[in-house]
Order: sequence, then C-alpha cells, then structure tokens
Amino acid sequence: MYPNLFRFPEAFPLVGGEYVTSFGVMMFLSFIVGGMVIRSELEREGHDGELAWDFVFWGVVGGIIGAKGYYVLLNMDRLQADGLSFVFSRGGMVWYGGFLLATALVVRAAMRSPVPLGKVADYVAPALAIGYAVGRGGCLLVGDDYGRPTGSWVGMTFPNGMPPTTVANLEGFGIAVDPAFVEAYGTVTSIGTVIPVHPTQIYEIVLSTLIFLFLWRIRRHVHQAGWLFMVWLSLAGAERFLVEFFRAKDDRFFGVLTVAQLISIALIAVGVTWAARLRADGASKQEVGARG
Repeated sequence: MYPNLFRFPEAFPLVGGEYVTSFGVMMFLSFIVGGMVIRSELEREGHDGELAWDFVFWGVVGGIIGAKGYYVLLNMDRLQADGLSFVFSRGGMVWYGGFLLATALVVRAAMRSPVPLGKVADYVAPALAIGYAVGRGGCLLVGDDYGRPTGSWVGMTFPNGMPPTTVANLEGFGIAVDPAFVEAYGTVTSIGTVIPVHPTQIYEIVLSTLIFLFLWRIRRHVHQAGWLFMVWLSLAGAERFLVEFFRAKDDRFFGVLTVAQLISIALIAVGVTWAARLRADGASKQEVGARG
C-alpha cells in the first residue's frame, strides 16, 4: 500500500510539509479519464468537446461536497465530538453522496448547454464506469473500503490501512471474528493481530471496468437518448449491491442490508424501469415511422 506518494518540502508556501496522497491522485485521474471519455463522445457526434470539462467541473464540485456531506451524516457522533475539524479532515468520502449531488449539478449544467440532456447522460455513462474503477484504485492504495475476513486465496492484509485490518478494527465494524480463524491466518504486529480480508476494491475495479467495456461496445447501438445511462445505472447499482455483502461495514441498519444496498436497489429499479420505457418508446417510434 502506498497511502502517501510524496511530501512537499517545508519551504513550499501553503503546502509545505503536506503529503500528496495516492487517493487524491487517483481521484484526480478518475475525473480526467472521465472527462476524456465524455469529450471523445461529444466530438464523435459533432458537438464541442470542450463542453466535457464544464460537466467535469460540476461533477468535481458535487462529487467532493456530496461525498463528504454523506460521510458526515453517517458519522454525526464524530461531528459532535470533533466539530468542524472532522468536516475538513482528509478522507471520509462516500461514493453515493458524491454521485447524487454531482448528478444534480451536471444535470443543471447540461440543461444550459446546447446538447440535449439525454445525450449528455449517455456520454457520461461510460465515463462514470471507468472513472469509478480508477477511483477505487485509490481506495486500494490507501487500504480503505476493504471487505470482511477471508481465508481464501484472494485474501489480502492491510496493516497500514485506514484503518488497518486488525481483529479489533474489524470487530469495530460489528464483525464477529472466529478465534480459530485468527489462529490460522492472523499475524501479530505492534498494532494488533492483522488478518486477511476480501479486497473489495479490486472486485469493484474489475466489475466497473467490465461495465465500461460493455457500455463502450454498445454505445453506437441505436437507442433513445438516455437509454445508455439507464443501463449503466442498473449495472452499477447491481455491482455495488453484490459487493456490499463482502464489505466490512458498520451501517447495516436494515438487517443484513447496508444503506448503500438500499440506494442500489432504488437505482436498479429506476434504471431498469426507464431503460425499458425508453426501449419501448423507441420501438413505437420505429413502428410509426415504418407505417408512415
């Protein structure tokens, strides 16, 4: 794991002594890669490619504020204990919070652009898939958002994770760790006994990359504007819903389901419903056109 890439010399104004984190760099790259995909799609259909960076800008603003805001809402006890220092601390970013606010701001920007909203949504869909995969690479590098304990060949330890994969930290997530598992797979360190967990960051990187490749392959398919985005919404929701079962989480307020899984179910329902509706509308228009 490489949580910090380098540190600015103390002599540097404003940023002297501060670290450049791998998560921050990967998040930056996720927006750049996403913007390049959107620009490519805009130019492919004869639009101004530079509009992509307007959408990316609002995606960055909404993504960061929304992700942090959602995290704060889920951790009100820490907000009460630490005050504003908790709000402005590094880390603490929740994808769905960022996605929801970023969507609202990008929709607002799209409606002010010369490109129809449905078309913008379709250009953004594959960008979101590959951007998410790149961003999860940052989670892997800092050792965050990992999964539950596993003794399988895929298991990984994060002794320097945020937090480390110690028995105590995993039990803090409400996970009962079998003493026999600890004896078989645990490694005693100065910070506690470290155990292997599911590398759910890798699961999401692989699955989201596959979603991107699928969307990229079918994007030229004749469809109603907005249909491709709804396909992405359905697939992304399903991917997150499944991976959440392996995640080490302390927000399973609804039985075995996490808050993210409930949001995933809602997104899948919206995506499937609207994709089917747009597909039906497109078929009806083709039929009318054929009769005419």
